[in-house]
Amino acid sequence: MNDAEAPRTASVSRKTRETEITLELVLDGSGDCAVSSGVPFLDHMLTLFAVHGFFDLTLRARGDIEVDDHHSVEDVGICLGQALAIALGNKGGIARYGCCYLPMDETLARVVVDLSNRPYLHYQAPVREQQLGSFDTALGKEFFRALAQHGGMTLHIDLLHGENGHHILEAIFKGFGRALRDATTPLAGAGVLSSKGCL
Repeated sequence: MNDAEAPRTASVSRKTRETEITLELVLDGSGDCAVSSGVPFLDHMLTLFAVHGFFDLTLRARGDIEVDDHHSVEDVGICLGQALAIALGNKGGIARYGCCYLPMDETLARVVVDLSNRPYLHYQAPVREQQLGSFDTALGKEFFRALAQHGGMTLHIDLLHGENGHHILEAIFKGFGRALRDATTPLAGAGVLSSKGCL
């Protein structure tokens, strides 16, 4: 928001022939999370993101999961990106950059964020398991691609090492929460952090 005292919150709704989603995001929260996407593994990952980023997140989604989880996962990424963009306004007065190295047992993930208004995703985090429970692990990349596109962020995600697929995705979502927390941190007296004067 332009006004440093304004609450940094957003509500987003999205309805298509494939999904129906309502999402509320509070950037300056305490990690309160109430999510029901219809995709249990995604709910777990979003809870980790919110708790470790100290974001309050409320999500209700219905989708055509009888087909598969793809539409629901991608559209939740779209909505979370849109909410982030709304809550940050012109992205003035924030640190803009964030980075986290996140260990999870044998796994180490690196997540780097630039709230640049230049959407880009680099995702190098191979998971050898194709399924974790009923979750298609390839959808992790699809989620972050949609989020980066609609949130206006450059996002680099790298698996430095790791073996267990659950640990890998858990480290990524936790690391993303921490990196985004750093990037959205208010900087007293700062405007838009760019030599151009705008992002």
